[in-house]
Amino acid sequence: MCGIVGYVGPDQAVPVIVEGLTQLEYRGYDSAGLGVLTARGPKIVRAVGRVRDLEAKLPKRLSSTIGIGHTRWATHGPATQANAHPHQSDDGRILLVHNGIIDNAAQLRARLVAEGIEFASDTDTEALAHLIARSQASTLEEQVLDALSQVSGTFAIAVVDSTQADRIVVARRGSPLVLGVGDHEMFVASDPAAIVRHTSSVVHLDDGECAVVTADSFRTFTAESSDTGKQPQTVDAEAIAAEIGEHASFMHKEMFEQPESLRRMLSGRLDHRFATVRLDGLGLDPRDLRSFKRVKAIGCGSAYYIGQLGASLIEDLARIPADAEPASEFRYRNPIIEPDTLYVAVSQSGETADTLFAVQEIQRKGGHVVGLVNVVGSSIARACGGGIYLHAGPEVSVASTKVLTHMGVGFAMLAVLLGRVRDLSHSDGARILAGLERIPDQVREILDREAEIGAVADVVADATSVFFIGRVRGYPVAREGAQKLKEISYLHAEAYPSSELKHGPLALISAEMPTVAIVPDDELVDRNIGALHEVSARQGPLVVVTHEAVEIDVEVARIDVPKNERELDPLLMTVPLQLLAHQVATRLGRDIDRPRNLAKSVTVE
Repeated sequence: MCGIVGYVGPDQAVPVIVEGLTQLEYRGYDSAGLGVLTARGPKIVRAVGRVRDLEAKLPKRLSSTIGIGHTRWATHGPATQANAHPHQSDDGRILLVHNGIIDNAAQLRARLVAEGIEFASDTDTEALAHLIARSQASTLEEQVLDALSQVSGTFAIAVVDSTQADRIVVARRGSPLVLGVGDHEMFVASDPAAIVRHTSSVVHLDDGECAVVTADSFRTFTAESSDTGKQPQTVDAEAIAAEIGEHASFMHKEMFEQPESLRRMLSGRLDHRFATVRLDGLGLDPRDLRSFKRVKAIGCGSAYYIGQLGASLIEDLARIPADAEPASEFRYRNPIIEPDTLYVAVSQSGETADTLFAVQEIQRKGGHVVGLVNVVGSSIARACGGGIYLHAGPEVSVASTKVLTHMGVGFAMLAVLLGRVRDLSHSDGARILAGLERIPDQVREILDREAEIGAVADVVADATSVFFIGRVRGYPVAREGAQKLKEISYLHAEAYPSSELKHGPLALISAEMPTVAIVPDDELVDRNIGALHEVSARQGPLVVVTHEAVEIDVEVARIDVPKNERELDPLLMTVPLQLLAHQVATRLGRDIDRPRNLAKSVTVE
């Protein structure tokens, strides 16, 4: 997730900006830059890599009391110095940093090129800098509003103007932005963590709100130019560092961030005109995509299970053979690497050692591997060179929730992209895109049922062992549900295909062992209900994750999930299992964010 820092005041701006960018490194990024207004005019310094790489490029003397800085997570265009922020207008006057995605950037770029503008980058952001510079409004804040009226998409921006060098103008829509109020100095940032060392007095901008800041004052207003009169609030530095808010755990917080984070992930990536998706980060054109005859996902733990779910999506939509394999086992079996197989390395941190070793094994044998990771600039992201960034934002809890859901959506988008260069029809592509757009709101519906799921958790919390079962699409969901429960509650849990119950596991069913069953409303619903009867006949307590239309004629504790397209239903069915695990672990008094023996990023083999 990109980071923004800005400063105006009596002190030197560069050290403040660099320090703030360093505080935002946890978000993940692939390049960094800053722009300041000096006595000789605007000065921009940018670097691919870490903030320390930016520091190494800074002139020894760069005197300025106003400037903006940025850490970039590549969306439009690769990680290059030209694509790093800040971006500059063609007349050199406007410097701008931007978090988010401008959905109509292609149309804006085409219009500006026709008007004679030469673009210096591949980014969507640069178009906005040119729009601001071309506005005929009299003040910088009015010019920014004029430009934003022509833009669709999400953004948090900070803008400076060499002809109005006493101010920074900021605006937000869909991406966070705060002001920091100091003693004759002002700060702007995408996260309070970047500025809390300088001031504990902050103003949180609301969606659709803008602000203009000078060294001695600030004003907040809307796009209609009406003042909103925001007042600073005092924040605690330690609380800002934790960022847990009112939630009982980071896991709880991160689960409830999913609707907005998923909306952000999808923004700008769905191409309704051609019923496909835009995944430019893969670096693959249609001819490349058609050349693959098989897809294999590799990952560890939850990333492996979501890889199984992704393989099912790819087979359903693209009709390409696909499967998943634990990365920890991959290189030890001397795998056969096929040149016409697309390998997908899945990792939250991008630093999982087993997965990185598998990537290196694939590349050593001439295979093509892309990444599905959350942390830009991570080892796996760099090793793969191409991939799909998840844009879930930072995830602190060891048990992955929102990143896991983002991985599932990432696989769904990949499946659509592969399908649309093959035999997936326009109407089916459009159907899946519409389903993807419904997911954020449907996740919100599930989260709103937390109390109901809490009541169901009582069925599980008193057990010492729990079965999870599912069939075909539901089996990876069952495996992930068992993973979540064992990770944070320390209850023994294991998953089986529903069809395998009679081949051994039924021997363990009793009144003391609950079974959590995944029963979507699909073509296998009758067979799944048959499995419920097998468990019920042996007095096994049942928790069923299902859809409202499914009629179940045995006694169960039921969790209904909103219905989407049958291919996407499994993604939604993982969410109540996150809540269920959290509720059980809470009842058992576990340390939910730091479960014993586990780490967030497994960087050793």
